[in-house]
Amino acid sequence: MAEDLQQKLSELYREAEERDAQKRAEKLGLPYIDLRKIPISLEAVVLIPEEKARQAKAVAVEKKSNNVALVFYNPKTKEAEELINELKLQNLEPKIFIASESSIKEAWRFYEFAPPPKEEITGKIKIGESSLKNLITKISNLNSLKNEFNQINFNKITTTELFQLILAGALSNSASDIHFEAGEKKSRLRFRIDGVLYDVFDRIPKANYESLIMRIKLLSGLKLNVHDEPQDGRFTINISPKEFEVRVSVIPSEFGETVVMRLLDPKSIIVGLENLGLRPDDFSILEKAIKKPNGLILNTGPTGSGKTTTLYAILNKLNSPEIKIITIEDPIEYRIEGIEQTQVDPEAGYTFASGLRSIVRQDPDIILVGEIRDKETAEIALQASLTGHLVLSTLHTNDSIGAIPRLVDLGVKPQTIGPALSLVIAQRLVRRLCNFCKKPKEIDAKLKENIEKFINSLPPRVNKEVYKNFTVYEAVGCEKCSGIGYKGRIAIFELFVGGPEVEEMILKETSWLALKRLADKQQMVTLQQDGILKVLEGTTTFDEVESVTGPIEWKTED
Repeated sequence: MAEDLQQKLSELYREAEERDAQKRAEKLGLPYIDLRKIPISLEAVVLIPEEKARQAKAVAVEKKSNNVALVFYNPKTKEAEELINELKLQNLEPKIFIASESSIKEAWRFYEFAPPPKEEITGKIKIGESSLKNLITKISNLNSLKNEFNQINFNKITTTELFQLILAGALSNSASDIHFEAGEKKSRLRFRIDGVLYDVFDRIPKANYESLIMRIKLLSGLKLNVHDEPQDGRFTINISPKEFEVRVSVIPSEFGETVVMRLLDPKSIIVGLENLGLRPDDFSILEKAIKKPNGLILNTGPTGSGKTTTLYAILNKLNSPEIKIITIEDPIEYRIEGIEQTQVDPEAGYTFASGLRSIVRQDPDIILVGEIRDKETAEIALQASLTGHLVLSTLHTNDSIGAIPRLVDLGVKPQTIGPALSLVIAQRLVRRLCNFCKKPKEIDAKLKENIEKFINSLPPRVNKEVYKNFTVYEAVGCEKCSGIGYKGRIAIFELFVGGPEVEEMILKETSWLALKRLADKQQMVTLQQDGILKVLEGTTTFDEVESVTGPIEWKTED
């Protein structure tokens, strides 16, 4: 109750201060500004040394070209006038504003994040090789990272040291995302490893957490004093000899700002087509489709199912000096040498549809469209594939067959889809069993019988002999996999092939059931069936397959 009263009195005092600042501004004939409601640029703040800013009760909040927004409590003091003259001598044009003393003092907090004079304000972090090796030695797995956090004295550790520990822990554990989650008094840190979230530490003190968030926003080029709206940014981590791109998403939450950092490891995207996890029969189908000079190849699946990796693997396979490849992506996640990559920019009018229309005029052989989201993009992609281009793109559907009804739902004419469509790939990611600790699992007679019948029911194109002497393994957990039992992920696939029969079917009917009958006629191996085969290879587990495809439905012969 006392705390609520104190907060209320503080708010009333602050509002009285702002009214006073408005009156003073009006009296001086200058504009009033409330620094709680505008973004403040660190680049502008550091134009004035902190000592001089405090003496003049001033702060610079924005710089555009030679114009500087300069905020004073009172611009008529000797110190204030000297500061204005100094800026003018630097060929800067100050525009004077009046603000309350409290808001100016809050803006001075930005000096805490001011870098040394020669350091870039935003962009790239360099982690020394020896420093990184020392950290990785300490935190070779998730458990050792947790132990490291438990030993931290949060009153003494600097924000830079804490942030480097988090980054090193994420990189050494191959985390794809770092989650910072604000709590009322203490906040939580989690890593996403192989698609699953793991707690790292749930007792980060509020002061340390807020400093971490400010550091991340600073590196990402985000507005430091904006806390009530979402922001997106990115920066690069330099770890010789490679760079990691980091995409940052910040959103407001009940107890502060929540941040997710996506780590884009260039090594993870450089996967050969042969190493994606395709069975020989499916690989043969894909290889035949990408050798065609034209046609549309769609890759379907939810976010985070490895679609980008598969499409980049196809591009790397096709990339040669004789072929021109252009992409339009949102955003460009990884750079591929020898390929022209462009990124959508809606504010500049460069969308998937408009970009694709322009790309076609560049006379490419192969076009990658990051995603088909609307009718216009779909129609241009289909037309491009009918006029001598090989077009690759993604579509959000649950399976390969669902791509056709989805295109129809977008408003595409069925008679256009059939002739253009070469192949639809559906995929999911399942965790790989750790090779150091996985162990054979005993299975009951019923499951063994179901598996044997399943193998016999597979289409003739699948080499059944490979799976006859199968062993089912289970996850155990060891130091190498941080006690998880899994290390890394592999894709499971489903391929639906276009052609005259598909074209004829689409003209008659585009329902999922009708297309499913055609897929069965094609002897398509479903996502779940491919997952089961990877269990029988000893790569993953039934639990993993069920987690992404649902309960297993054993398809057996009577």
